[in-house]
Amino acid sequence: MAEAPLDRLPLYVRAGSILPMGPDLEWSSEKPADPIELRIYRGADGDFTLYEDENDNYNYENGEYATIPFHWSDATRTLTIGERKGQFPGMLVSRSIRVVFVSENHGIGINPADIPDKVVTYAGKQISVTP
Repeated sequence: MAEAPLDRLPLYVRAGSILPMGPDLEWSSEKPADPIELRIYRGADGDFTLYEDENDNYNYENGEYATIPFHWSDATRTLTIGERKGQFPGMLVSRSIRVVFVSENHGIGINPADIPDKVVTYAGKQISVTP
């Protein structure tokens, strides 16, 4: 049983989860979602697909959106950020990804990690990251 005071509720995350966290925004088109922090919960393999579009119209219905696949291999301890598929007007060509391998006192809470384990520049091509 976990303590659950009203000002701090526990959140249970399954092993293998890949949790993206973006910058604080007050509305969807306020600023680009960059950098993003990816929190990797080790202990099992996991997959996640990041979906992006213009945020303020229906152009996605005509195929104007992009996806980025992520895969965590627990056996090889490797995060693979796959090749981006698709595009849309105003899309970030390059973005910064702060990778955090969650542990007992690292990558917890709602605030970005003070020190990410890796910072990678992603430009749409597949890259691999290890702790």
